[in-house]
Amino acid sequence: MSYSGDPGDALAPDDIDDLARRARDGDRDALELLLAAVRPRVLNICRGVLPYSGDAEDACQEAMLNAATKIGSWGGRGRFTTWLHIVSVNSARTTYRRLKNLATPTDFEDGAHDRPDPRTTSVIAGTRLDLLEAMDTIEKDHPQYVEPLLLRDVYGLPYDEIATLVDAPLGTVKAQIHHGRKLARPLLRGDR
Repeated sequence: MSYSGDPGDALAPDDIDDLARRARDGDRDALELLLAAVRPRVLNICRGVLPYSGDAEDACQEAMLNAATKIGSWGGRGRFTTWLHIVSVNSARTTYRRLKNLATPTDFEDGAHDRPDPRTTSVIAGTRLDLLEAMDTIEKDHPQYVEPLLLRDVYGLPYDEIATLVDAPLGTVKAQIHHGRKLARPLLRGDR
């Protein structure tokens, strides 16, 4: 394996896993090479949740920091990139929540302050606000459905990879996705 750190110099999945194992075991050079190799992938994942470039960049930086500091939690059973996918999605969702909480109320003619309707007003240009709001709503009462649902329906990961990643039996993952979809449908249609 030879990797220069150039984003155009893509590594094979086995090479990424090898770098990740070395980085997890304390090899700082391997960590630097790994982060350089996966950054374009992380940014693309973050853009899938936060299409506004600046927000996606912020989420990417957070994901890269989390990957570097929490690489020891990657068990090595599945692909490193699958674990990284979860880290990236979670960072993008955290960035979305932070931006949503920072949104300022709107002044109306009568002087009253009110928050914009999150179903119709985006606090971040271009974000699939309805999807993010639906996931936040589902997560309050059924957190076990959110991660598998996002991984399958938004990012298209195969069921078996999701099962490995969330450390659950394949049948359980399929059931969680099915139930998550049933909960999400009315929220995405606006039937709140």
